[in-house]
Amino acid sequence: MGENIVMNTLVQFSKLHGIGNDFIVIDASQLSGVVNRSKLSIGLCDRQTGIGADGVLLLSKSSHQLKMEVINSDGSEPEMCGNGLRVAALWMHKQGWADCRNFDIQTGAGELSVEIGNDGNVTIDMGMAKLNPREIGMSSSVQGDSFINQPIGGGLKGSAVSMGNPHLIIQVSDFARLNLEDDGRLLETHPFFPLKTNVHFVQIVNRRSIVQKTWERGAGATLACGTGACASVVAMVEQGLVEREVHVELPGGNLTIKYEKTGHVFMTGPAEFVFTGSISLPVFLES
Repeated sequence: MGENIVMNTLVQFSKLHGIGNDFIVIDASQLSGVVNRSKLSIGLCDRQTGIGADGVLLLSKSSHQLKMEVINSDGSEPEMCGNGLRVAALWMHKQGWADCRNFDIQTGAGELSVEIGNDGNVTIDMGMAKLNPREIGMSSSVQGDSFINQPIGGGLKGSAVSMGNPHLIIQVSDFARLNLEDDGRLLETHPFFPLKTNVHFVQIVNRRSIVQKTWERGAGATLACGTGACASVVAMVEQGLVEREVHVELPGGNLTIKYEKTGHVFMTGPAEFVFTGSISLPVFLES
């Protein structure tokens, strides 16, 4: 399949962030034709030659559904993004796409419910945490009904959780010994995860507070990862190390995660507008 730049189109966008995890938000109806989404995101997210972001959110609405699609800064498409969903919810509400503060958004991980609080925080019912290696997308070499605090090589132990996308969580005692880029990049491609994984390093402060640093699949080191915060709390609860409602401190800000006994996970945190604008984009059509 060849590709040709057949036209330029002026696209309106908004820049938003959820505790430092930043996104370019576009009403997908502006992108007519068969757009090469990967090249679109790589170009827009470049922090030197583009707008700059961790990813692009393509949002759409129909008579029966609101939808969010995520494209990482490297052009890959994850199943889900928690900070992105809070951002999408705020944008949709401000645009009048939802006429109340409680509504549902279709994602790659299914339809999820959001609630926009009067305090500016957005709460999301993230659905059920998945612990079975088959549901997480781990290699067939991984046996058992769950993968919690198990050896992953190099003397390390990790836990795997899916929040619609895969996460590897590693508890650390001292971040000073962590090289986030080297360690994160290596573990992202761990053979236990054929489709790669998000990687989180977690330090427990007390039973109601943890600190997390993240290497995101397809984006690298980010200031926050919402689904990762959920997965980290689930992993720590499953080991009996924290309570079911936990304050998660990330480099970009804080989230509150609640892991109910039913398996449902709720995430609460802010989303903020940065600026809006328009950009002339080359549209790539597949021939």
